[in-house]
Amino acid sequence: MSIGVSPLGGLFIVLWSSAFIAGKLGLAFAGPFTLLLMRFGVAAAVLLGITLASDAPWPKRPIEYLHLAVVGILIQGLTLGAAYFGLQQGVSAGVMALITCLAPVLTALFAGRVLGERIATRQWIGTCAGLIGVALVVIDKVSFGKASVLGYGATFVALGAFVAGTLYQKKFCPNMDLRTGNLVQILAAASAVVLPALWLEGLHVQWTETLIMSTSWLSLVNSIGAMSLLYALLRRGEASKVTLLFYLVPPVTALLGFAALHETLGPIELAGFAITVGGVYLGGRA
Repeated sequence: MSIGVSPLGGLFIVLWSSAFIAGKLGLAFAGPFTLLLMRFGVAAAVLLGITLASDAPWPKRPIEYLHLAVVGILIQGLTLGAAYFGLQQGVSAGVMALITCLAPVLTALFAGRVLGERIATRQWIGTCAGLIGVALVVIDKVSFGKASVLGYGATFVALGAFVAGTLYQKKFCPNMDLRTGNLVQILAAASAVVLPALWLEGLHVQWTETLIMSTSWLSLVNSIGAMSLLYALLRRGEASKVTLLFYLVPPVTALLGFAALHETLGPIELAGFAITVGGVYLGGRA
């Protein structure tokens, strides 16, 4: 079975994609780093309660905590922080999607050397097809006019941090407990965004019902639910195949935006969605 069309993979993509809708709503009332700090704080509190109630096992060696902290800073702190900062600096959603969707290509390039994974020709074809499909989905949202160089730099930092964090997770933390391991990673991610939230944004928050709902969704559904699914998928499959799922994020986000925010969705985007699904299926097949 293809990882991309498995029930676990499908659920992961829907949950991960929903973060863009919830984040877009929350950023209207809090700065990107402040919103992330709130997200991580709520998620950590919930995970701590789950961990204590279920008597989950903790890592036994200091080096295990270090590995978990590195992944948390890379995948959650640096990836999300740099991506949100890039959007704040004017990087369009389309450009952000195109840049970050280079992750499957880069992961495939490095997975052989770092993890010893063998990338078949079929997988390369699926990877290229997925990238073409994503380009069709976001083509109408691509704009280069307003973003700063700093914004583009932050976007590439987010891309590099995610690829590095994914490979690191697969190599050093494949068997972590999803409760205590995710808790340690979220606490590390929070430590990475607390200073930018304080210095750049002064922890300013405009409390509204929308912000509370957005933060709750990002904390429970994304930081706990989606991240746990990602780690479970990495435990079961090759990193190069798991990252193919991220090609589906822009089209699924477009569908969610069409349903929840009444955004436009035309025939070109739908064709791109179909190509992307085909590429992910082809590249992720066992």
